Amino acid sequence: MDRKRLFNPEGNDSLLERRIIKGNSTNLFNLNNVKFTWATQLYRTMMANFWIPEKVDLTQDKNDYENLTVPEREAYDGILSFLIFLDSIQTNNVPNISDYVTAPEVNLLLSIQTFQEAIHSQSYQYIIESILPKESRDLIYDKWRDDKILFERNRFIAQIYQDFIEETSDRNFAKVLVANYLLESLYFYNGFNFFYLLASRNKMVGTSDVIRLINRDELSHVVLFQKIIREIKAENPNFFQEEEIRMMFQTAVEQEILWTEHIIGNRVLGITTETTEAYTKWLANERLRTIGLAPMYDGFTKNPYKHLERFADTEGDGNVKSNFFEGTVTSYNMSSSIDGWDEF
Repeated sequence: MDRKRLFNPEGNDSLLERRIIKGNSTNLFNLNNVKFTWATQLYRTMMANFWIPEKVDLTQDKNDYENLTVPEREAYDGILSFLIFLDSIQTNNVPNISDYVTAPEVNLLLSIQTFQEAIHSQSYQYIIESILPKESRDLIYDKWRDDKILFERNRFIAQIYQDFIEETSDRNFAKVLVANYLLESLYFYNGFNFFYLLASRNKMVGTSDVIRLINRDELSHVVLFQKIIREIKAENPNFFQEEEIRMMFQTAVEQEILWTEHIIGNRVLGITTETTEAYTKWLANERLRTIGLAPMYDGFTKNPYKHLERFADTEGDGNVKSNFFEGTVTSYNMSSSIDGWDEF
């Protein structure tokens, strides 16, 4: 893989020559000529998702936190620690991916994703500062170092990212894209469900509202990397190795189940060993399907947390729904909607 040139007078931005990777881009954002038309709609969705965490009132959550059971509080803290690490590493790594993408309409989406990941990190800071006792805040940020299971699953993704930085081969870039897709499409969701489960019992409702806004953004990132992977497969049929993708999915599923068992287990009402396995394997099957691969886990065809769907969505306040569990993204507004590039 060659990093694209920043200044490239000999570049060719014609639609016929434009490619997701390995193109010859000038890096000019000529958005009047777009090859990957799906990027226009996704741009509208991502831009319409602008939000500010401080607009969510967490006053009641501070009282709720003090009344959580010990297992609920431990899960709350641990999942926050995990999410903080994920979004921190994404904020730093997405620009590194963009350096090798040669379609300007896709580069623009990756820039928006980077901004959104930074907002997510700031959102976790807002939650921690508003809810957690001062003496325990640093423990949340340092938990990934001290918890062996959390460290190992963080290392799985982070090491793939680091390997590409140290050796920018085609194979390592392919693995980076799959790792990013796994992070965005599989790693968050048992944690999200925990917060929605609390909200279903009228606990930590403000936190659930922030998580819901974050998960709206993440769904657009899932779609973005679904599209990137599928387009690269069309351009370069041998760029991805299916066996390697499946091995990465298997590791991710095993680690997601192990982590969820470790931090939640059977200690929180509504989450069991059986539902964790069923949900994670069902979701993995769905994520494989949307990048054009057959499911890995026979018999896992149903979502055991379907009843939480209403807590993962916003109804009755003028927002447009997005189906969190099926991964079909539509826009909603916390700001003025922005039309597509054709309106500029």
